[in-house]
Formats: sequence, structure tokens, C-alpha cells
Amino acid sequence: MLIELILVVFFVRYLRKNLDMAQSMPRWDGILKIILLISVIMIGLEFSVAPLRPYISWAAHLMMLYLIYVLYSQREFHTARPIMLAFAPYIIIAVATDVAKLTPEDYTSSFRSMLKSASTFSVIWMVAMWIITNRQRKALEKEKQKTREQHEQNQVTSSLKAQLEVQVAERTAELTRQKEELEQALSELKATQAQLIQAEKMASLGELTAGIAHEIQNPLNFVNNFSEVSVELTEELREEIAKLPINADQKANLNELSDDLIQNQQKINTHGKRADAIVKGMLQHSRSSSGLKEPTDLNGLADEYLRLTYHGLRAKDKSFNASMKTDFDPTIGQISVVPQEIGRVLLNLLTNAFYAVAEKKKLSPDNYEPTVWVVTRKMDKKVEIRIRDNGNGIPAAVKEKIFQPFFTTKPSGEGTGLGLSLSYDIITKGHGGSIRAETAEGSFTEFIIILPI
Repeated sequence: MLIELILVVFFVRYLRKNLDMAQSMPRWDGILKIILLISVIMIGLEFSVAPLRPYISWAAHLMMLYLIYVLYSQREFHTARPIMLAFAPYIIIAVATDVAKLTPEDYTSSFRSMLKSASTFSVIWMVAMWIITNRQRKALEKEKQKTREQHEQNQVTSSLKAQLEVQVAERTAELTRQKEELEQALSELKATQAQLIQAEKMASLGELTAGIAHEIQNPLNFVNNFSEVSVELTEELREEIAKLPINADQKANLNELSDDLIQNQQKINTHGKRADAIVKGMLQHSRSSSGLKEPTDLNGLADEYLRLTYHGLRAKDKSFNASMKTDFDPTIGQISVVPQEIGRVLLNLLTNAFYAVAEKKKLSPDNYEPTVWVVTRKMDKKVEIRIRDNGNGIPAAVKEKIFQPFFTTKPSGEGTGLGLSLSYDIITKGHGGSIRAETAEGSFTEFIIILPI
């Protein structure tokens, strides 16, 4: 039948177009092309060769039934099954009609009449189902298009979100880096502020020290001078007592009193000289350096004062012994400093170092070996001097005070408290360098001097 052949052509084109069979199902696409070609040939024979029409009709039935079988047996075609429901009733009725034609009309007249009516309804069903299916297909395509757009939008959103997260992470890292830099700058600013406050305090204290020292110097000189004269006068008094016409007991009493007087005057003179040394130290501490800088062998200077300090202490205490270890950087060469002032600093630090190990030796077992290290290093535009001892260290409670004038951890009479303060001024004010102490109580003390080249 011509209608069935047209339906076959229409249905094959529908499948190939809507299922994109050339790309997704190339094997079935080839089979449908053959069916399409056969259908077109059979349409031509339908018009040109009338005797073949019964056979063409049955061939059309077979092709439609084959297509129905393929659509319901192959999973690849499940999306096209609704459209087949539109054509299936008509095809079934057409097959039944052709079968009825093979029987005598007397037996199948009522059946043929029923098939004719059913054929009309099948056409209506086919048209209605086609319209419904087409609408559903268009709605489904719109939904798919909307889903694709939503998916694309989600992908764009995800991409933008990822880019934003990367930007946020980069910005966060930048802000964190800036925060750390600001915190570092603030810490350095606070440290500089503390150093400036300390320097200002020490400068003010230096001015006050100079004034006090000058005021004390003159009366102290009178005390020392008159104590010495008083001793001489007492000696002369003893000589005169010996000439007096008095008995021996009276002379003995007078001599005893004169001895006591001499001892008192000597003590006054001794402590007066001690006070004089302190006053001179105060004046030296407060006095600005006027020394001229000159090229100096820093390694040689350090080694010289190390030996000088050690042998000076050995001269006072023959039982004192300590190991001396040096590590001098030969690349330092000559640097411009005031050698007398740097020598004074080295002398103060080395004296403290040897004193610390000597005190620890008195309290430590025999396996303790007193040791003092002197190390020099040349760095970028500066020279570092390290003086280290393995003594008892500096208590944490007093570490911040060690560069203050008149502060000392030594017993009374053994230190003026001006050595480290004077060294601090020489290094920082006289040479534009820095000095600091690192220590572990009971283990070591190390002074680190930095001098610019």
C-alpha cells in the first residue's frame, strides 16, 4: 500500500534525524538507508507496475513490522518507541485487512466492515498520537536545552568560583605576607624604640654622672691627701712621744693610740683611693671619645688582649688556670677603629670571662675545665667578635641591666659596675656598632660585638 510505504519513508527519516544515527549508531543507519532505498523503489513500482501492488503491499507490511520489532527489541531505539505507538494500530489493521481479503467475502463481510471503521479510528489515533508525541518531543527538547544551558551556566559558575577561590587564596596569601611584614616591622620598631629609650637613659645618666663625679673629685682629693699627711703626722707624733719624760706605761698607751690612728688613716686612704678610682671611671664613662680611628689588625689586637688579661690575672692568683681557644678570620685584615678603645672593651669583656670561669672552678668538681673563646668573623660590610666563657652565665632577671652604669654581679669591692657600660658606649656611640649578650644560666655567657667596616 502506498500509505504504508510513505509511512516507512517518513519513519526512517525521523529515526535517522532525531537519533543522529550517522554518529551514534552507524550500523543501524546503514540498514535504515537500505530500507529507505527499497521503499522509494517500491513507491515507484506502485505507480508503474500495477500487477505487483499486492506483493508491494505485503512487502510494506513486512518492513513496518520489522521496524516495530527493531524498536521494541533494541535498547538504542527506546526514545523512538512513543512515535511507533502512533503508527502501530494502523499497521496492524492494514495487515488484518489484507489478510481478510484473502478469504471469501461472504465469510468476512462483517469483519471487513469493522476493519474499515477501525482503520478510520486508527488514522485519527495516528494523527492524535503524532501531535502529542511531537509536542512531548518539543517539550523534551526544550527541557534538554534548558538542562544544557543550566549545565553550561553551572560550568561557567564553577569556573568563575574556582577563579575567585584562586584569587581569594592569592589575596589572602598576600595579606598574610603583608601582615607578617607589618608585624616584623612593628617588632623591629619596638626593639629600636627600646634601644633609643635605653640609649637616652644612658646618655642622661652619663651627663648626671659627669656632674656628680666632678663635684666629688675635689673633696675626695682632699680626703686622700690629708689622710696621707695625717699618717706622716702620726709617725712624727710617735717620735715626739718617745722623747717625753713619762713612764713606760704611759708611752705604751700613747703608742697604742697612735697605731690605731695610723690604721684608721690608712683605711681612710685605701677606701678614698677606691672611691677615686670609681670617680675616674665615671668621668671616663661620661667623656666623649676623642680618639682617632686608624687601620688596626683586629685579630692581633684581640689575641694581644687575651694573653694580657690572662697573664694579668695569673700574676694576682698563681693557682688560676684556664684554656684559651681562638678562631680568627684571616680575611678581616686591617679595619678602621680606635685601637685603645676597642682594647679597653676587650679587656673588660675578657676580665669578666676569666672571672666567671674562676668563680665556677671554685664551686665545680675537678672535671670542669675553665675555657674562654675568642672568635672573629668577617661578614657583609661588618666584622663580628665573639667572646665566650663556660662559666655560670648571667641570671635572666639581671640580663637586661648588665649595660647600665654601676650595675655589677660581682661582690662589693670587686667591681665598679662601669666596665660593660663603658664598653657599650665605645661600641655603639664611638664606632656605630652593636653589642649584645647571649647566656644560659649555669652553662655559658657569650658577648657578640658587631663593628661596621
